[in-house]
Amino acid sequence: MIRAIRNLNRLFTIARVLARHDALSVVDLPIAALAAKVMRLGRPPLHQGRPGQRLAAALSELGPTFIKLGQALSTRADLLGEEMAADLSHLQDRLAPFPASLARNIIEEELGGPLSDFYAEFDDQPVAAASIAQVHFATTSDGRQVAVKVLRPGVDLAFKKDIDLLRWLAEWVELTQPSLRRLRMVESVDTFAESVQLEMDLRFEAAAAAELAENFTGDTSFRVPQVDWQRTGQRMMTLERVHGIPVDEVGAIKEAGIEPDEVLRKAAEAFFNMVFRDGFFHADMHPGNLFVDLDGNLVAVDFGIMGRVDLKTRRFLGEMLVGFLNGNYRRVAEVHFEAGFVPADQNVDNFTQACRSIAEPIMGKPLHEISIARLLGQLFQITEQFSMQTQPQLLMLQKSMLVAEGVGRTLDNSVNMWEMARPLIETWMFQHLGPQARIKDSVVGVVQSLERLPRMLAETEKAYTNLMNGGLKLHPDTVRAMRGEGGGRRATTWLPWVLAAVLGILLVLK
Repeated sequence: MIRAIRNLNRLFTIARVLARHDALSVVDLPIAALAAKVMRLGRPPLHQGRPGQRLAAALSELGPTFIKLGQALSTRADLLGEEMAADLSHLQDRLAPFPASLARNIIEEELGGPLSDFYAEFDDQPVAAASIAQVHFATTSDGRQVAVKVLRPGVDLAFKKDIDLLRWLAEWVELTQPSLRRLRMVESVDTFAESVQLEMDLRFEAAAAAELAENFTGDTSFRVPQVDWQRTGQRMMTLERVHGIPVDEVGAIKEAGIEPDEVLRKAAEAFFNMVFRDGFFHADMHPGNLFVDLDGNLVAVDFGIMGRVDLKTRRFLGEMLVGFLNGNYRRVAEVHFEAGFVPADQNVDNFTQACRSIAEPIMGKPLHEISIARLLGQLFQITEQFSMQTQPQLLMLQKSMLVAEGVGRTLDNSVNMWEMARPLIETWMFQHLGPQARIKDSVVGVVQSLERLPRMLAETEKAYTNLMNGGLKLHPDTVRAMRGEGGGRRATTWLPWVLAAVLGILLVLK
């Protein structure tokens, strides 16, 4: 009851902010428009732009959780439509900085000593301030130039309250609207909460940076700043300072004697390697988080939002991309069924027709204008007709692809980065789905079965011993027969069948 009252009060506050920005109209109900007018008390709305722009402005006012929520919703064109999703994708995660004195206190608490013991210089003016943290430049006591990221005070408590509200709303929607359960709203909120929770502990972000750097060991074309673990804690993190040109400043890149096409090639290869080779990718690689160094190589920053895709999903994605690029819509439809994303009771021919209907208008464009990310977004919009459940990992990946495409078009709008990465995708597909890969999978399956065999036999022997010792009550004649008493032929007849039955039960339990 207390939870409901608290959430209803918070909900009313949110509704008033949405009403002031005329953002309640995104809810397609007559009562929403009426409520907005009542809450504004006859005053005109603050914004006159598109619905998505008004919603973005309202979410910005509501604070950190809702800024992050808006960015997450920008992947849900299937719910909001392409225009609104595109407007939300431009939602800026920027807030006024908090005082440097608080940042210094947090650093000293986390490191357990005076700031001067760890940094020879510390710039009180932050270079960036976002909803969760802000960044200060500093110089370590041993002379290295670094960037120090400090968590915003009190942000964790604010997120907990807001996420509890979102989960409560999602639970009510699933309870009262069975037709919307396929959208898996509670699970989506939990995924969002998990992502934000990881951002709240900067040690996790440092670990993500270290893992990504390890994946690109020996690859000079894509680099991750080194983590200073001795100057990193739960609420602050120290990374090597990046010196480079923002990837969207094409003029400056050319002035430095670097070919934008070469940078684009490296970006396409890096994205391919993150998604397909490693299954661990930077999920927020917008131009503000990607730089070009003086050697023309890419350097990434900000590892708070990362995505993972398992091998099964990578295989699905690779086959789907190649199918779309080759115009093989039947194969695109089949892999959806094989991956279990579309229920088996749906019609594969109808789904093939649907895939063609959304792909042909896009694939018919000049190659450099093709947006695979937009194609995926439209594909997700037809999911309701085919009872396809929401796949949160694909939504995050689709958003990342959309951002990557934007970077690619900024560098050279006459080149399609997916066509550039196509040979890499096809080679990877052959290695993981070709004849050799299938033989390898079969061999691995057999080896794993053989590895389990001794344990299964031991368990079978144990089960037989228990049977003999009264673990299972059998008829006395049966026990005597199994022990060989009163006739060896009966023991020989019964024993294999009992062993086979026990082994069969164990196999089923596996």
